[in-house]
Order: sequence, then C-alpha cells, then structure tokens
Amino acid sequence: MKVAFATQDMQRVDAHFGWAKNIAVYDVRADGYDFVESFTFEGDLKEDGDEDKLAPKLAAIMDCAILYVAAIGGSGAARVVASKIHPIKVPQPEAIMDILEKLQEVVKGTPPPWLRKALLKDQERVMDFEDEVEND
Repeated sequence: MKVAFATQDMQRVDAHFGWAKNIAVYDVRADGYDFVESFTFEGDLKEDGDEDKLAPKLAAIMDCAILYVAAIGGSGAARVVASKIHPIKVPQPEAIMDILEKLQEVVKGTPPPWLRKALLKDQERVMDFEDEVEND
C-alpha cells in the first residue's frame, strides 16, 4: 500500500497539504516499507484560495491509500477523499520513519476496518456472477 506524507523537510510530517513543498511516498507492507519517490512543488504555496495548486499534488498521490498531513483545508480534504485516499492529520510534527514503523506494525496485526479498506485500494475488484442462482 502506498502512503504519502506532506513534508517541508523530507523528515517529518510538518506541512499543510496545500502549502507542502514536498510529498514523500512510501510503500508499506507487513514485512517492511520502501521509499518510492518524492515530489517537489515550487511557487507560492501559501493559503490564497487558489484551488488549482492542489491539482498537481492530487495527481502525485493518486495511487496512494493514505495521506499524512499537518493540516488540510476542507476543499482539499474533500478532493483527497473523493480520490479514495484516507487523509490523516497529525497534531504536531512527527517523524515519517516513526509513522512508518507504527503503520507497519498495524498492517502486520489486525488492521482496523478503514485500513483494511485502504489496503485493498490497489487490488482490482472481481465480480463473479456465475455462481449466483436465479430465482424465477
């Protein structure tokens, strides 16, 4: 499962989604995690009501199941959720490595329902109707 982190320093979740200079993406599995890639965003990223600046960030995280942020606006959150990505707000800056360790332990054990759903994001849904019995 791919997980994205909004970060200014590439070490901690310390950025508002719309203002983040960087988004770091990791692949998390029960047996570990790997860095996948990072995205860097230029220009004036401060709060200004410009929703267009969210488009490249949404495109960068499209295949992620979870997004960790320090904060996220209502419009941004709605767009993230509409993309079937679960946003998680951290109350204070937290090391990405610490979050990855905790997340890996949860994935290894019995994940809560929302995380089980997130883990299935990349799996294709298979509908098998051949076994259904028609009641006529």
